[in-house]
Amino acid sequence: MRVIWLAVFCLVFCSPPVGLAQISKGSPDGSLPWVTEEARAPRVTFRTFDSKSIGGKVSYHVYAPAEYDKPGIRLPVVYWLHGTEGGIVGVRPIAKIFDDAIQAGKVPAMMVVFVNGLPRHLWADSKDGAAPVETVFTTELIPEVDRKFRTIARPEGRILEGFSMGGYGAARIGFRHPDLFSGISILAGGPFDLELRGPRAQQNPRLRELLLRDVCGNDLNYFKAISPWTLAETAAVSLHNRKTVIRQAVGDRDDTCELNRQFHDRMTSLKIAHVYTELPNVGHDARAILMELGEGNGEFYRRALGIAAPLSKP
Repeated sequence: MRVIWLAVFCLVFCSPPVGLAQISKGSPDGSLPWVTEEARAPRVTFRTFDSKSIGGKVSYHVYAPAEYDKPGIRLPVVYWLHGTEGGIVGVRPIAKIFDDAIQAGKVPAMMVVFVNGLPRHLWADSKDGAAPVETVFTTELIPEVDRKFRTIARPEGRILEGFSMGGYGAARIGFRHPDLFSGISILAGGPFDLELRGPRAQQNPRLRELLLRDVCGNDLNYFKAISPWTLAETAAVSLHNRKTVIRQAVGDRDDTCELNRQFHDRMTSLKIAHVYTELPNVGHDARAILMELGEGNGEFYRRALGIAAPLSKP
């Protein structure tokens, strides 16, 4: 009996503290849409891989520019994180924006991986373990892409970019894993408040309910713990030391604009170097943001990838 009590004591009082990555419990939910429909677009392929984390297949899309057709060439990768409700409809227009810009010499030749982050899952591992979105992306998809494609398989060859919930995801995953990416692009990101009561949540209380339930187990403290607002404080030194190139952009007609301003101020107060851009007459629209940024896109991608001189067509 004395041995049993000693074992219990050690289990309760001697175990190491539980970190954010260890909070999740339970089994992954294989019924979630880990495999999406195929989005058909020029130079875009649909792929799946076997995920050990969920015990099933996970899908993704890959855009490869014409330069990739050259034998032996390796290209950097932009990992594109979609917004709420999934990103299939955005694959074709976003791929076209990149393709047009690359062909025009406005941005470097890059691959774009459209990641499947599930609808309404905040690009985070859910508290109950049912949806290990962050784990699947960072520990499985990135190595999968580096194995299957001729990538520059190191941080200097990867940029993390996202829109809306994907912008929030780019910030939180980029801050959690500064060793994986050289650049972080936060486009109209959100939700950037710690109470999940911003304008978009107020307009759609059902969405707020689903986010708290499906990701956080109705635990607002978990939502606060996974927020980039919180993670920024512990990430500031690593981002500085690694010289991570960060940009944030939002339209001035976007209902997330004020919270994006506050997040910009948060990063500034923590001395996280970044470029903040407010785009006139632009709403909550990924395509409009990228088009309005124009030449700024090329400057950001080149800086993140360490390419000193702009590319140009002869």
